[in-house]
Amino acid sequence: MADRGCPLEAAPLPAEVRESLAELELELSEGDITQKGYEKKRAKLLARYIPLIQGIDPSLQAENRIPGPSQTTAAAPKQQKSRPTTSRDERFRSDVHTEAVQAALAKYKERKMPMPSKRRSVLVHSSVETYTPPDTSSASEDEGSLRRPGRLTSTPLQSHSSVEPWLDRVIQGSSTSSSASSTSSHPGGRPTTAPSAAATPGAAATTALAGLEAHTHIGVPVNSRVSSKIQQLLNTLKRPKRPPLKEFFVDDFEELLEVQQPDPNQPKPEGSETSVLRGEPLTAGVLRPPSLLATLQRWGTTQPKSPCLTALDTTGKATYTLTYGKLWSRSLKLAYTLLNKLTSKNEPLLKPGDRVALVFPNSDPVMFMVAFYGCLLAELVPVPIEVPLTRKDAGSQQVGFLLGSCGVSLALTTDACQKGLPKAQTGEVAAFKGWPPLSWLVIDGKHLAKPPKDWHPLAQDTGTGTAYIEYKTSKEGSTVGVTVSHASLLAQCRALTQACGYSEAETLTNVLDFKRDAGLWHGVLTSVMNRMHVVSVPYALMKANPLSWIQKVCFYKARAALVKSRDMHWSLLAQRGQRDVSLSSLRMLIVADGANPWSISSCDAFLNVFQSRGLRPEVICPCASSPEALTVAIRRPPDLGGPPPRKAVLSMNGLSYGVIRVDTEEKLSVLTVQDVGQVMPGANVCVVKLEGTPYLCKTDEVGEICVSSSATGTAYYGLLGITKNVFEAVPVTTGGAPIFDRPFTRTGLLGFIGPDNLVFIVGKLDGLMVTGVRRHNADDVVATALAVEPMKFVYRGR
Repeated sequence: MADRGCPLEAAPLPAEVRESLAELELELSEGDITQKGYEKKRAKLLARYIPLIQGIDPSLQAENRIPGPSQTTAAAPKQQKSRPTTSRDERFRSDVHTEAVQAALAKYKERKMPMPSKRRSVLVHSSVETYTPPDTSSASEDEGSLRRPGRLTSTPLQSHSSVEPWLDRVIQGSSTSSSASSTSSHPGGRPTTAPSAAATPGAAATTALAGLEAHTHIGVPVNSRVSSKIQQLLNTLKRPKRPPLKEFFVDDFEELLEVQQPDPNQPKPEGSETSVLRGEPLTAGVLRPPSLLATLQRWGTTQPKSPCLTALDTTGKATYTLTYGKLWSRSLKLAYTLLNKLTSKNEPLLKPGDRVALVFPNSDPVMFMVAFYGCLLAELVPVPIEVPLTRKDAGSQQVGFLLGSCGVSLALTTDACQKGLPKAQTGEVAAFKGWPPLSWLVIDGKHLAKPPKDWHPLAQDTGTGTAYIEYKTSKEGSTVGVTVSHASLLAQCRALTQACGYSEAETLTNVLDFKRDAGLWHGVLTSVMNRMHVVSVPYALMKANPLSWIQKVCFYKARAALVKSRDMHWSLLAQRGQRDVSLSSLRMLIVADGANPWSISSCDAFLNVFQSRGLRPEVICPCASSPEALTVAIRRPPDLGGPPPRKAVLSMNGLSYGVIRVDTEEKLSVLTVQDVGQVMPGANVCVVKLEGTPYLCKTDEVGEICVSSSATGTAYYGLLGITKNVFEAVPVTTGGAPIFDRPFTRTGLLGFIGPDNLVFIVGKLDGLMVTGVRRHNADDVVATALAVEPMKFVYRGR
C-alpha cells in the first residue's frame, strides 16, 4: 500500500470472510457454481465492508454491516484487528487453492478434453462510471437486497476518495490467490498487480475497479469447468419459449406433410350418371278417415273392445291389454286435463303448439301410447325421451339441452316411474343437470279429470304443423330433435300400410323401442291406422328369455314381427331344446337394422335354423331408415309385388375408393351385403356425392342416399343452419341442373342402386373413417369380426 501512496494502510478482510471467498473460488473452479452465482455470493460477502457512497441511504447500508467500532470519515478509517487463524484457514490458503487448481488443470490436460468456454459477466462490458458496489446490485430481493427504485445513482467514482482504500484493501487481501490463479490459467502470464500510486485519484479508482474486475474474472481459471446440468439448464433458458411471430408465416418445407399422390392404379367409377329412382304411386286404397286422430276416434267409438296393445312383464306374462275404446277415452281425459286443469297465475299453463316431454320406461307402452295421443288431441307436441338414471347422467344432460331448446316446461310420467326418479330434499323430483325447470304430471287414471259430455277437442292434424319431435344422438354425443309434421306422419303411416300390406285386426309382435324409430312408426302410429293388435316385448324380457318373441309370435299367431339382427342372434343361442315353436304364421319378419352390413349373417343363420319350423325365406324383409328421412326402403314379399332378394359381393379395396366392384366370396377382402328392398311408395330417391356440391353419382359409385317425399322429417328443431343442409338438399346433374322441382332430404346412409331398382347400403355417414383418399366404415369392422366367428363374437360382445 505504501508503494501506491495511500494515506492509510487498509486492514485485511476478516478470516471468516476470506475463508468464504476461498470456498467460493474452489466451487467455481470445480464447476459447482456458475459465474453469476459466484459473483452474487462474493458481492454479498464484501457488501458489509463497502464505505458509505453518495446516493445510497445510510440506513439501508447499515443493514448489511457487522456490529463494530463506529466509523469515522473516509480520510481516517480505523484499523480492524485481524482474527487469529485456525486450522480451517490453512485448508483454504492461497497456496493450497493454487495447488488444487493446478492439479485440476493437469487432470484435464491428461484427458485431452477441451475446457468449456468461460461465461463472462455483464460487468465486463459495463462502463466503469456506472459501476455500483456489490452490496446493491447482486443480492436478490429475497435475500434482503438493497436494490430498490430511486436508491442507486451512477455518480462518478472519482468524487469519492473513500472508494480507493476499499478497493486497495480488496485487491491486497486477495492478490495472492488472484495472481496464482491467473498464472495457472495462463501459462507464462504475469500476475495481476496493484495500480501505480502515481495515478490521479480518479485514475486510481478506475484502475482499482479494473483490478477488482480482474480478480472477479481472472481470479479463477479462465477455462473453468462448468457442470453439464447447469450448462444444459442455461441453454434451455436461452432458448426462446416460442418462435418469433414472423416465423409462423414462413413455410418450412422440411416439416410439411407429404401430400399423398393419387395412385394411378386406383379404381375409378366408369358407369354412366344415375337418375332419380321413383317409387310406386301412393294409392288411396280403401276409404279411410282424413287423419290419424279421426281414425282413432272411429276405432274408439265403433270398435271399442278391439285389442290395441298388450304389455308383457319380465316373465312373459300379459299384464294388461289396452283396447281401442280405452285408448280413446283415456287420451280424451288427458287432453282435457292438459288444456283446462293446469294453470299458472290464473292462466292456462299450456297453449297449442307447446312441447311436452314424455318420460316413460321401456316396460310401459300402454301409458306412453295414452300420453302420445293425449298430446296430439290437445294440440301439444310430444317429445319422447329416455328415463334419466341419475342427476348428472351425461346422456341425460344432452337430452336436457334438447328440452331447453324446445322450451319444454312440463313432463308427463306415471306414478311408478316418478317414484323411481331421484328426489330432492323437499320430496319432489330433483332438478337434473342441464335440464330446464320442469313441472311433473302423473297421468294415471286417478289424476285425470273427466271431460264433460259435450266437450270435444279441436285438434287439426292434417296440416304442416309439428306433430311430434323425435330425438337423435350423433356420433359426437350431441342430441338434436327431428320435427315430424302432421302431414308427414299421415303420409308415413299410409306408405308403411301399402308397403307392408297391413290389414285390420292383424297382430304385430314388436321387440323394438316403442318411443322412436321403427318401433314408434309401426307399433304406435301405423298400427292404430289399421286397427292392429300389437304385442310389445320389453327389453328386460328379451335379456331374460331371448326366445320370448318367437313364443309370442307362435302364441298370438302374429302375422308380422318387428326385430333387429341382435334379437335373431339371441334367439339362435336359446333355441336349443325348444321344439314346440312355429313361425308359419309370419308373412313379414321386418329386420329394422337391415342396412347394417353384418345383418346378413344373422338373417342367413336364423333362416337356416328356423326354416324347418315354418319360416319361409321370402318372409325375411330387411329395411333401411334414418331419423331424418324415416323409412327409406323395405323389402316386400313376392305376394306384394317385390322382386327376388339379392346379395352383392363387393371388393373392399374398391369400396375404400367409393367404387363398386363385384368380387367372389372365396376371397377374404370382400364385403357381402343384402338388399334392403325397394324405395317407399310415393318417394323419389337419388344417390349423390359425399363432399361438396351434391352431384349425382355414377352407377358404379357409392354415395349418400337422398329422399324426396311427403313422408320425411321436416327440420332439426331450432337449428336452421344444418336444417337447410340436410332437409333442403338440391341434387344436380354434371352440368349443374337441378334434377327435381322439390328438395331432397339427406339420409346419412351410404349405398347405391342395384339391379331391379333394389337399394343396397354399405355404411353410414356417421361411421365414415377417411384415411388419405380412401374411405372406411365402422360397420365394416363389425362385419369383418362377425364373419370370423359370428355366433361366439356377438354373444360375448353384445
